[in-house]
Amino acid sequence: MATLQPQLRWIDNGNGHQLASQWYAPAGPLRGAALIAPAIGVKQRFYSDFATWLAQQGFLAVTFDYVGIGQSRTGPLRALDVDVLGWARHDCSAMLAQVTAAADGAPLYWLGHSLGAQLLPLVSGHERLARIVTIAAGSGYWRENSPQIRTQAWLLWHGLAPVLTALAGYFPGGRIGAVGDLPAGVIRQWRRWCLHPEYLVGVEGEPVRRAFDAVRTPLTSLSFTDDEMMSARNTESLHGFYRSAPVRNRRIAPSEVGAERIGHFGFFRKGFAPTLWKEHLLPELERG
Repeated sequence: MATLQPQLRWIDNGNGHQLASQWYAPAGPLRGAALIAPAIGVKQRFYSDFATWLAQQGFLAVTFDYVGIGQSRTGPLRALDVDVLGWARHDCSAMLAQVTAAADGAPLYWLGHSLGAQLLPLVSGHERLARIVTIAAGSGYWRENSPQIRTQAWLLWHGLAPVLTALAGYFPGGRIGAVGDLPAGVIRQWRRWCLHPEYLVGVEGEPVRRAFDAVRTPLTSLSFTDDEMMSARNTESLHGFYRSAPVRNRRIAPSEVGAERIGHFGFFRKGFAPTLWKEHLLPELERG
């Protein structure tokens, strides 16, 4: 894969914070613009190979870090007052507005990895999207998590998260190899969601349920049979909230793409460029 140097841009999130974003521009004609919304605790550099490939296919690809994550972490997390809804309403909305302006009328795509797919209904301007693609995304309700992590999820939500957050003033996930460092407001809100059978819709109530109902953009879900976090039921649950959107579900086994493993994070490995990216993602963008 040829090296492509992205441009770093700082974006005002409209709520007193600056977001670090990386812009990968195609060398030729613009086919569309794609905003890559990250999973919780995942830094934008994780998506750099994928964004580079998208640019090589003719798409403007943009990555970013939520406030308090990666390059957007500019101070002590214990002093940061932010929650997951704030990431959606401020960070994601500000980023989508910038990408929409840069697209200048070209098709606009939302590529949401895990949490990045859950937040879309709360993002201003999502009605401008040509297509939504969710990747390894589902509800975080712990009882429906994949069997591999269900015990760890119980321990996280009933022990580690509340205790460590109270002691540190933020969740020091990087020290224990769980999710990564997160602001206290983020981990506490996310914990409440993961303990409820209807996840964020059940906790946040009718305003969020109506926000999901308002999404009418065609949506494609790419999920994986060996996802160690999201079970098939998690995936069904989340996409069931999108009651007004045309939803196309594609659940892929590693053997279909000649791989031993994909998992929750594997889609973004550059080794999947000729299979998952070219054969499964690209046709979905072309549909838009």
